Amino acid sequence: MSADLIVAEGLRKEYPGRSEGDAPTVALQRFDLKVAEHEVACIVGPSGCGKTTLLNLIAGFEKPSDGVLTMRGEPVAGPSPERSVVFQQPALFPWLTVLENVTLGPRMRGVDKVKLERDAEHVLASVGLTGFKSHFPYQLSGGMRQRVQIARVLVASPDVILMDEPFGSLDAQTRIIMHEVLLRVWAEYKPTIFFITHDVEEALILADQVYVMSRRPGSVKARIQVPFKRPRGYDLIGDPDFAALRASVVAMLREEWESGEIDAVAE
Repeated sequence: MSADLIVAEGLRKEYPGRSEGDAPTVALQRFDLKVAEHEVACIVGPSGCGKTTLLNLIAGFEKPSDGVLTMRGEPVAGPSPERSVVFQQPALFPWLTVLENVTLGPRMRGVDKVKLERDAEHVLASVGLTGFKSHFPYQLSGGMRQRVQIARVLVASPDVILMDEPFGSLDAQTRIIMHEVLLRVWAEYKPTIFFITHDVEEALILADQVYVMSRRPGSVKARIQVPFKRPRGYDLIGDPDFAALRASVVAMLREEWESGEIDAVAE
């Protein structure tokens, strides 16, 4: 059993009111989380429940108002190359080729050029971009640009990959392809992945464990160990156990949707 890599205990995040005299907005409260090394953890929850706030805390972009957040027992004090983010929209430099985008960070850190290009070629093959290293972002589809983001993260060899709804803007067919790419990448590189999604089906196909969040202020409503063995694929959708688990998670989310209005400020 892998050791816990990321641990949150009693995590709370509060934002000040928009103007003087306004009450603060509590995005997260009493949030507990454990993500083991080499695990895929997915977070689902209603809009505005604080999913992206949680990711920003783990990335080190923001600091918690209270509670404990550690990686390998050390407090998360700020951004680190150990934790890389794949954003909703591909953050690529349009004037750089695919290879130049993928290798930019390590090149800036002085990594050996020959080794770096060899590693980049391998990673590009892993994500299905062999033959596209000289293309520019505008020449690629949305799914291909997201593959470039994933390749750029893999070349940097982080301990944790943080993914903020990276496939949310893609069409259904491309999303399925990207799920297969991510499953293949995980099987090869075994990174720890922390993945935010609104899509319950996506979470259950990708994850080892799924955290269901309550409405704002976000806390853990349920933690589900996904029982389906790897390797996985979309043949799972026809499995009655998969359908039953999906229905159970959707019912939990419906309880939150129906329990009151959701204010999206915290998201």
